[in-house]
Amino acid sequence: MGLSERDRKVIWHPYTQMQTAGLPVPIVRGEGARLYDEEGNEYIDAIASWWVNTHGHAHPYIAEKVAVQLSKLEHVIFAGFTHEPAVELAERLLKVLPPNQSRVFYSDNGSTAVEVGIKMALQYWHNRGEKKQKIIVLSNSYHGDTFGAMSASVRDLFTEPFWDLLFDVLCVDAPVKGKEIKALEQLADAAERDDIAAFVFEPLLQGAGGMIMYDAGPLDNMIGICKQKGIPTVADEVLTGFGRTGKFFASDYLANKPDIICMSKGLTGGTMALGATSCTAGIYDGFLSGDKRKSFFHGHSYTGNPVACAAALASLDLFDRKETWDNVVRIIGRQKDFVTGIASHHRVRNARQTGTIIAFDVVNGKETSYLNDLRDWMNDYCVNRRIIIRPLGNVMYLIPPYCITDNELDRVYSTLRSMLDDIES
Repeated sequence: MGLSERDRKVIWHPYTQMQTAGLPVPIVRGEGARLYDEEGNEYIDAIASWWVNTHGHAHPYIAEKVAVQLSKLEHVIFAGFTHEPAVELAERLLKVLPPNQSRVFYSDNGSTAVEVGIKMALQYWHNRGEKKQKIIVLSNSYHGDTFGAMSASVRDLFTEPFWDLLFDVLCVDAPVKGKEIKALEQLADAAERDDIAAFVFEPLLQGAGGMIMYDAGPLDNMIGICKQKGIPTVADEVLTGFGRTGKFFASDYLANKPDIICMSKGLTGGTMALGATSCTAGIYDGFLSGDKRKSFFHGHSYTGNPVACAAALASLDLFDRKETWDNVVRIIGRQKDFVTGIASHHRVRNARQTGTIIAFDVVNGKETSYLNDLRDWMNDYCVNRRIIIRPLGNVMYLIPPYCITDNELDRVYSTLRSMLDDIES
């Protein structure tokens, strides 16, 4: 019995209707931008395995550093104890984060990193004795699948079974092209309330919401209003961090820096799970007290895991290399050429780019939606040609690891062009 058949007997996969889904592709190893199944077929990973992989699969340098750490210390409770990888990682993150960031709190994935950021903002006001419990979010937002993160996300099919259980938020328009002024006005109106605890947003790119992209300027203005009103701002950089937008963080494009920044995905180069939430000294100081009830009572069993921190440190070492950023620049250029070239195709609408990421809506006479049935056809078309993608409904996107070669990109682009032409049949 093959790996896929064994899987079907015991595994429940994420974001998958198990009754109708085909057998999963059985991947046994990876190298660079390529993955290999149990029959030796190779696939180009065009979406960095759910947007996490930055430097390539099974990167030998990261693997070496992880192996060394495993032989020294695999884990230790992080309440009352510490270790070198966690301390060094926080030190190095604060060097590349916006200069207003002061402290780092560890968790274990993107959703929990956002959960931490939301709880920081809410308890900050509680510790001050002020009842501020409303959070402002953007339309089309997605921040994760834990309850706080779901509450701060748009009410859609992802969260529908839980709507009655989520806390209420104030939703304002995302400042996409044509809605910049309206979004700013809505934010300004909401900021006048005296119960606003925070403004939570995905800077420049709303990923799961449909790869919705917008400019830094309007967001900068929105954050500026929050700063005038003393409202903490929380940037969900789980997707946009670590070079995806062309800078280390999307917040680097902003003059007004967020108070809290949430990180995961590319933090370890895609090697293993780790989340981190940074904050300003002002937020951190709001928890300092002789009263233990003002402590931040949040943690995870694997908070600050030494092996995960070692992987993240190795990834940062690779970001210190000029080659990595040269590749980022190269990919941005290649992506621009491709998305410009297909923008006029009659099956393409709203071709767009932010840094290394491109996206476009594929027209099939139905509305753009996560449930658009073109998704399965496009996915199977590409996977059958050994290109790994995962469309968001009829929204196609590419988020490649930075090690992808020009030849590999050409193969991906050629497949997508053929896909667009073959929709007719």
